[in-house]
Amino acid sequence: MKKIIKSIGAFAFGAVIFATSSMGVMAAERSYTYNYDYWGDVQDSPDAYTVTNVYTASSFGMDVNFKNPQGLFVKGNMLYICDTGNNRIVQLERTGTETFTVARIFDSIKGDTDVTALAGPTDIAVSEEGDIFISDNGNARIVKVDSDLNYLMQFNLPVDSNVSADSIFQPSKIVIDTAGRVYCIATSINQGLCKYEADGTFSGFVGATPVTFDFIDFVWKKLATQEQRQRMTSFVPTAYDNIYIDHEGFIYACAGGQDEDALDTGAADAIRKLNLMGNDILVENGEYPVYGDLYWGEGGGYEGPSYFTDVTVFENDIYVCLDKNRGRLFGYDDQGKTVFCFGGNGNMDGYFRQPAAIEHMGHDLFVLDALDCSITLFTPTEFGELVYSAIEEFDEGNYVVSGESWNKVMEMDGNYDLAYIGIGRSLLRQKQYKDAMEYFELKYDRENYSKAYKQYRKVWVEDHIVILVIVILAIFLIPMGIGKIRRVKYEIDTADIFENRMTGRSL
Repeated sequence: MKKIIKSIGAFAFGAVIFATSSMGVMAAERSYTYNYDYWGDVQDSPDAYTVTNVYTASSFGMDVNFKNPQGLFVKGNMLYICDTGNNRIVQLERTGTETFTVARIFDSIKGDTDVTALAGPTDIAVSEEGDIFISDNGNARIVKVDSDLNYLMQFNLPVDSNVSADSIFQPSKIVIDTAGRVYCIATSINQGLCKYEADGTFSGFVGATPVTFDFIDFVWKKLATQEQRQRMTSFVPTAYDNIYIDHEGFIYACAGGQDEDALDTGAADAIRKLNLMGNDILVENGEYPVYGDLYWGEGGGYEGPSYFTDVTVFENDIYVCLDKNRGRLFGYDDQGKTVFCFGGNGNMDGYFRQPAAIEHMGHDLFVLDALDCSITLFTPTEFGELVYSAIEEFDEGNYVVSGESWNKVMEMDGNYDLAYIGIGRSLLRQKQYKDAMEYFELKYDRENYSKAYKQYRKVWVEDHIVILVIVILAIFLIPMGIGKIRRVKYEIDTADIFENRMTGRSL
């Protein structure tokens, strides 16, 4: 059934895109943000974000333009840009809503190290203590420096039986936890994330993706000759594209592209949430998995499903995934339900040519375009802020205020499923179980409906316990009383008949 719905949805979605493109920019703006309902249908939505500004190097008064920038990192009000093609890091300080000033630009480090110049830095991370970790890809190392750029130490090629000693270490993306441990994605290493202790010791791999293969290919590989096997694809874990560590220390990893039939087979794992053991604990309670677009065409040189190349996570546990295939942003809540979808490929503001990285500062989003060499700043609209407010108020236990915010969201978009579910959850926490059931029923939320129904049934039984006891007793006692009366009457009638017979004989 869902395959049929999916095909119909794909046709409808294509028709909408064609219509909006033919009607011009104004029509495209009206359908810039969309969502998916329970049935998988595309629903236009009020914009959750608006483009505040698009920055290039000249916007900050820099003489040298960005060249193939690959990484973004936010720490407080500081925005770090890995200007990979120019072998440098640009550090910006946010001084206003749209205002940034250059705090410093550095292309080298200081101290006792053989190589001081940076070469193709692809990522950066800053610890709570202010130490800076740089994925110095061209120099085959991850280098750690203090806030004044003095060399402290470096992390090199992992010493492990699964990694050839002749391999060239090419770290691409890094994160650090509160204990100073470093987690790294390295090109050509597909065993998962490389994990280093704070002292630089390599301590193993974390979170390798499950190996998938076709059974026929597996059998053929067993029967093939040595030369044929060498020409065949190996069954190895998928390498990650990017990683992000949230405020609780969980690592969100982008597994890159997905198979076109992943939705039907249930094998979609575009985003993984890794705990300390490397296990995927991402919650996916939505009708569809965290997958990006449910339908896609093959026009304009773009084909296949979404390809998540980066992810960022807010304090309210909403995470936003960046699709480099079609330049779109997909927001999901902590239950894996879609919050918003927007963006696209193109040269207009809010569209991208080659999106490479995403970061956030508060609720604001920054998207780095590697080809356009620009940074787009998105700020939430009134609709987006209402959604965030409703979610955050609920998390803080302010269920009445959360419900009021969700009601305002529903007034702006009557097709927004999360608003109905949010109101239902608010009513559920306020112990208004019957009303909560009605909202959950409207959006086919079986899980929450069951929770509300269970509590409603419990309260109803408690309120009617006396009547229930009376009814139950009546069900058992009334038949017993009637039977007793019938037996007594029968005995009396039998006794009278017997007495009459005996009297008649005596006469």
